Amino acid sequence: MNSDKLIFAIVEHVEGAVKPVSLEILHAARQLADQTGGQVQAVYLGSQGESEIDCQSFIQYGADRVLVLRHPHLARYTISAYLETLLSAIESRCPEILLFPATTHGKELAGALSARLKTGLATDCISLEFDSGGGLKVRRPVNAGKAIATLVYDSTRPQIATLRANVFRGPGPDPARTGDVECLDVNIEENSLAVRVKDIVQEAGKSLDIAEARIVVSGGLGMQNAENFKLLEDLAQVLGAAVGASRPVVDDGWRNYSNQVGQTGRTVSPDLYIACGISGAVQHLAGMSSSKCIVAINKDPHAPIFSVADYGIVADVLEALPLLTAEFKKILQT
Repeated sequence: MNSDKLIFAIVEHVEGAVKPVSLEILHAARQLADQTGGQVQAVYLGSQGESEIDCQSFIQYGADRVLVLRHPHLARYTISAYLETLLSAIESRCPEILLFPATTHGKELAGALSARLKTGLATDCISLEFDSGGGLKVRRPVNAGKAIATLVYDSTRPQIATLRANVFRGPGPDPARTGDVECLDVNIEENSLAVRVKDIVQEAGKSLDIAEARIVVSGGLGMQNAENFKLLEDLAQVLGAAVGASRPVVDDGWRNYSNQVGQTGRTVSPDLYIACGISGAVQHLAGMSSSKCIVAINKDPHAPIFSVADYGIVADVLEALPLLTAEFKKILQT
């Protein structure tokens, strides 16, 4: 097995704020590198210089070296600028493995790189290891989460994977770790940019990304109307949770698409998922069944959601939620 495997761990950020899932990517990369004696490079694309980025945290979470690729056009994500910059870095450094977060941008960028490099890509992975021949071996959910597929990459390089959030969390930073930081100004041709981001408009009041939140409180049609989602927001505020929704709720305009959990929405793997008034259609289960603990509240005792729930509450969700919120508030404030 090659002891010189170089692993690129792509750091995703929004306006310079590093997404927590990026630290999970570094931990997963470190675990792989430790099996082979290889090296982990955290790759950060942005407009800032080394002094403006907390590069030391990347090293503490597992990187041996931090590679900062800098250009004004990299301040905000665009597929054309990020793709060409990474292709250049891959050509010069020859990493064997590229790891991305399984976010909207991570999946898009990983897919584009896979096509340009004519190499394999596995998305939404939940485990990584090397097989006996040194190839990357991954496990990922398939068939709407009803089965787990095990894949082994062939001899083409680099091997690319996107990793599901909240799956690869490690023990935390190691302050004793040391590493190098390299900051490079890259060249991006103006005529190569098909898209430029002029501004980013964020949803008012939005704080947590449901794909990365450790607790998600989701509502379905059992909430009866959009105004009743205030009950979910109250519970979420007490728990420090994100608010999700089923597809029918989004289709009816009660919540934005960014809140949708399911096969055609976001895939989540929180520590705790509370499904409120959600029947449990297979499309919804595909997006949340890998949650570590699932609590379902539904007045129908035969609702499919109970088949995947660790705990079930058969009750009117509009009556149960205020009681739960009050009890959690009482417990968490003591």
